[in-house]
Amino acid sequence: MLIEMTVKGVILDPTTNTPVVLLRDMAEERILPIWVGGAEANAIATQIENLAPSRPMTHDLLRNVIEGLNAVVQKVVVSDLKDATFYAVIFLLVGTVDPVTIDARPSDAIALALRTKAPIFVEDSVIERAKSSDIATERAESDRLQKWLEGLDPDDLGKYKM
Repeated sequence: MLIEMTVKGVILDPTTNTPVVLLRDMAEERILPIWVGGAEANAIATQIENLAPSRPMTHDLLRNVIEGLNAVVQKVVVSDLKDATFYAVIFLLVGTVDPVTIDARPSDAIALALRTKAPIFVEDSVIERAKSSDIATERAESDRLQKWLEGLDPDDLGKYKM
């Protein structure tokens, strides 16, 4: 089952100083942290802040190519979690044919979705596996981080912005 999510923000993991994209479901009951690289976090954060670069960045270029080909990003889906790595798929509508699916890193898919105003979904099974996986443990003290994420108030996001 697909769960629609929104980007609540990009923060720095206080234990590793690594950027984290926070996805939250529409009912604001579940949160999914995805650790990303600095450049990817910046691409997402600049779009959230509605900052327009003087020249197109990579995700802007990709959006422009898609639009130039008269295609539409239908949705992006964080589709899998394997060996502490998230996977995503971009669904493109091209003409009247079935959607074209493109394998992508979640950070790139999210950055593109924000630029094209496409919905972001996560497979329910990915959220469940992320809860029980060793992702946070591999990054740093999972209990402390989990408690910190659970207690995070959306108003606090500004304190940790990139």
